Amino acid sequence: MVTKELKAENIRQELQEYSRKPKSLIPILQFIQSQHGYLPRDFMEEVGNYLGLAPSKVYSVASFYAQFRFEPLGEHLVKVCHGTACHVKGAENVTETVESQLGISMGETTADEKFTVERVACLGCCSLAPAMMIDDTVYGNLTRDKIKNILTDYKEEQS
Repeated sequence: MVTKELKAENIRQELQEYSRKPKSLIPILQFIQSQHGYLPRDFMEEVGNYLGLAPSKVYSVASFYAQFRFEPLGEHLVKVCHGTACHVKGAENVTETVESQLGISMGETTADEKFTVERVACLGCCSLAPAMMIDDTVYGNLTRDKIKNILTDYKEEQS
């Protein structure tokens, strides 16, 4: 298992591959997130030091873009589609059911760090509305019972 310390050392080594210019900030942040799953505060401070930027500037840039996360994701990422077709066909019911089954709200991670739930604008599978995606698998034509069964399967997989 890779520890946070080992990842931090790898990232420090990888920083050497980037120029020390502010234009490197976003690619560096993307790299860190790809390695760690999110942007830990201490890594952002280290990036700031490397680039000669104040930590507040690094955070300001990172917080501007929706692609960056500041908290670790759960083992499974649940994306609930709220595009037009899903909205019309019951995206709110999907959201309520997912939140109820996992005991968390949109944008949160379960206490056991198994699931993170987020609302997305569109999954691009309108013909399957309402839909959600767990990791890389799309589930469509969802009903409350179907959602409960899907999430139960994922929970049991963990046992």
